[in-house]
Amino acid sequence: MRRIPSEKPSSRPEKIDTRVTTNPNFYPIILAGGRGTRFWPLSRKRRAKQLLPLDGKRTMIQQTVSRLLPLAVPKRFWVITNEYLQREIARQLPRLAKAQILAEPVGRNTAPAIGLAAFLLLRKEPGAVIGMFPSDHVIADEDRFRQILREGVQIAAAGENIVVLGIRPTRPETGYGYIEAGSSFEDRAFRVRRFTEKPDAERAAGFLVAGNYFWNSGIFLWSARTLTNALREHLPKAAQVLEQIAAAFGTRQFASTFRKFYPKCENISVDYAILEPRSAKGERDSNIICLSADFGWNDLGSWTALHEHRMAKQQFPDGNLISGQGAFTLNAERNYIHAPQKFVAAVGVKNLVVVDSPDALLITTLEQAQDVGKIVKYLDKKKMSKLV
Repeated sequence: MRRIPSEKPSSRPEKIDTRVTTNPNFYPIILAGGRGTRFWPLSRKRRAKQLLPLDGKRTMIQQTVSRLLPLAVPKRFWVITNEYLQREIARQLPRLAKAQILAEPVGRNTAPAIGLAAFLLLRKEPGAVIGMFPSDHVIADEDRFRQILREGVQIAAAGENIVVLGIRPTRPETGYGYIEAGSSFEDRAFRVRRFTEKPDAERAAGFLVAGNYFWNSGIFLWSARTLTNALREHLPKAAQVLEQIAAAFGTRQFASTFRKFYPKCENISVDYAILEPRSAKGERDSNIICLSADFGWNDLGSWTALHEHRMAKQQFPDGNLISGQGAFTLNAERNYIHAPQKFVAAVGVKNLVVVDSPDALLITTLEQAQDVGKIVKYLDKKKMSKLV
């Protein structure tokens, strides 16, 4: 048995190399509006998954910014979040401009969120190259991550290219979207043939055997002009709304304009809004390029994924990951137990997930942890707002 210490977000400033080592027009856009419902009861509306220290002392969003700082100075970062998280994100990321931590008045998925950033930057810097980054991923090899991003920025800056980072699959995962790679592109990447959202187990197994499929990492690179043009083509209503909001940025009317018009955007992801219709044109005409990303990626989508990640990272022989005020185990294997204020005793149990918080207790299994988000849906339905 190994015990993991209780973790709290670090408030100590880090020494980070902030020299810009890639295209000076590169702007990281971090999407941080999700609720992280599969990490309930720790993840809540006002302190969602991306604001938790799930993998070390720093929170997920702090890690995201830290690994990108060597590629862009802080003033080039933008964060799209929601009103519940905006203030805490600003507190956790004091080097970022508060005016560039934008809170959506309502959630509208990734296409309007990244689209708003694209229209804002098109006005500010017409040559901007945008990187879209989820705020809750784990990257093992950060040097390799930055090296691949530099390559991707070069490709995205050269014309109308859309670059997606693809992860070589290691198992027939049904929880991820897949990218089918076609012909090679400049001997360092692939043209995308098509996207497939979350296949069933049989299709996922077939993709693994085929060898030319990648997991969709959710990390994209494109110029602001490319993205705004794509939105005008595939999502014209939202594009008009977003352009109107962007025009008001920096004025006294911005907040009211944002609140009034943003809800008129479609609730749709970038994948469905742009990537799938673009890929339907055929790999030669779509200009969607997949870069193979071999930097050790994990999206930490559930307590099970977190357990597996930390096991691989720390290699606990009995598989028990326990955060508590001391622990005792007997005939216990592969359990994830988080009870930082209590002594933990685990006897004769296997494959459990137990997460204790001041007002709620989760008990499930590693096999069923994907369903934790259904608890939040139940609590929402019952209007038990204090628990979400």
